[in-house]
Amino acid sequence: MTVHAPNIRPIIRPLDESAINRIAAGEVVERPASAVKELVENALDAGARRISVEYTAGGKVLIRVTDDGCGMTPEDLPLAMARHATSKIDGSDLLNIRSFGFRGEALASLGAVGRLTLTSRAEGHEGASLTVAGGRMSPLRPAAAVRGTVIELRDLFYATPARLKFLRTDRAEAQAIADVIKRLAMAEPQVGFSLTEVADGEAPRLIFRADPLSGDFFEALHGRLASVLGRDFIDNALKIDIERDGLRLTGYAALPTYSRGSSVQQFVCVNGRPVLDRTLLGALRVAYFDFLSRDRHPAAVLNLICDPERVDVNVHPAKSEVRFREPEAARSLIITGLRTALSGAGHRASSTVADATLAAMRPEAPRVYQMERPSQSSLRQSYAYQAPESLTGFAEAPAARVEPELPQAPDLPLGAARAQVHENYIIAQTATGMVIVDQHAAHERLVYERLKRQMAETGIKAQALLIPEIVDLSASDASRLLALADDLAQLGLTIEAFGGTAIAVRETPAILGNVSAKQLLEDVLDELSDLGQSQSLQAKMEAILSRMACHGSIRSGRQMRAEEMNALLREMEATPHSGQCNHGRPTYVELKLHDIERLFGRR
Repeated sequence: MTVHAPNIRPIIRPLDESAINRIAAGEVVERPASAVKELVENALDAGARRISVEYTAGGKVLIRVTDDGCGMTPEDLPLAMARHATSKIDGSDLLNIRSFGFRGEALASLGAVGRLTLTSRAEGHEGASLTVAGGRMSPLRPAAAVRGTVIELRDLFYATPARLKFLRTDRAEAQAIADVIKRLAMAEPQVGFSLTEVADGEAPRLIFRADPLSGDFFEALHGRLASVLGRDFIDNALKIDIERDGLRLTGYAALPTYSRGSSVQQFVCVNGRPVLDRTLLGALRVAYFDFLSRDRHPAAVLNLICDPERVDVNVHPAKSEVRFREPEAARSLIITGLRTALSGAGHRASSTVADATLAAMRPEAPRVYQMERPSQSSLRQSYAYQAPESLTGFAEAPAARVEPELPQAPDLPLGAARAQVHENYIIAQTATGMVIVDQHAAHERLVYERLKRQMAETGIKAQALLIPEIVDLSASDASRLLALADDLAQLGLTIEAFGGTAIAVRETPAILGNVSAKQLLEDVLDELSDLGQSQSLQAKMEAILSRMACHGSIRSGRQMRAEEMNALLREMEATPHSGQCNHGRPTYVELKLHDIERLFGRR
């Protein structure tokens, strides 16, 4: 519906410069975090090694960015505030962009919707200051300043009050600013960042600080991620460094057992530029498809490096989206690089699993204050009294172990099986502690890897049923399975229509042994229902294999002999990805001896 009266020809008129700037600002500056992003990126383009950001009221009242970059001369300041004026490019080649900024819109847009003061000094020049409020530029003034630039933005959107109504609370806007700074800090580990909240009548409050790190890129990135994402992430992350076809992927990706409930720890950069690209994030998801359930999300910090001419960063005003000339090459590199790293991790599981186990075992009751703590000598004497006496007739008392003797190789990664508890958990002793293994989850992973290996090499061997098993299904379920009959045959599951809605199962995967055909079909249908229609055929086949592996693995409640338990442990050590089941849950928990001793107060 048009707003003008019918049968009246609308008049075309040019907009004044102020309106143009405010409209452009609406695309570039969405919220205070957008302003901070543009200003910090300008500081990085200027070669800054330390960048300080201060804000008030979530950035609505004040944003101040200070850097020690190259600075600007007094003659540069009016040009910097003009629209489409920039030092980043000369306009001759818009495909070879090697800087964060290139449009020359940020400062002009900010000056159009707020009160912007730009103070800068270049080496060998005098300092100067320039103020723009609501698009109106004040005269240039001299200013005392060190080398670098200070940009102060006050009263954001005062010139467009309607935009203020769409901003969120001060807390939410402050969180968005912090997220922007952290993303840029992870992309530039050799640059120092600080974020401070300033309030009238209160002392400044430091929100985030990351000092510049030296060494090579990976050393600096390792330290930066430890300070931004925490030690848990970096302790359970795998180094990524792979190059192919002129593309290079670097960064760190966490083990599947260190998964999150949302995608909050997924950070992707292209040539050091943080982006939110669906192709890259989708490739990250696909790389972990075999290891995580659909409600869990991987954690990773990745940087895709390529020739700037192979990627278009001029897709969106916010520059958060990119477009690759060869998107499949970028996607394939991420999937291959991550899966290679995960395969190299072997049976390793995240250390947070053991930490959570120990936390659950510790009592939550408050500690009772003691006037005196026993001395170490008293503790040793007490423990000596607890030790069994070497009396005749008692020295050969039976131990609560499955094996009568310790193996000759106690330094095995997963140790030697000692017992099975509740017919589901294997207790193994290692040289430095103990391991608790979920027999069903572990065997499920092993069977799944065997099925995948068979399918890739020779195809999954099928075993013919002496008498085909007839399974009655609903019409929709039967048609869904029959539509995938050829693909299921490649997985060792041969089915055919048997009249009406019945399906005859003639062959099942040999690796599963004797299975119930009806239960197997029901498992496959459940998996197809969960996947929906959006998944690729390969993803569906792998998901069906995963469900088959679950169906054919050792069930909880089965008693296992010592040799069976040890064989399971050895196969886990030799099989990649055995540290987590097909749903991303850990298959084992390792407890170090010093942690166990700490639980009992021996340390």
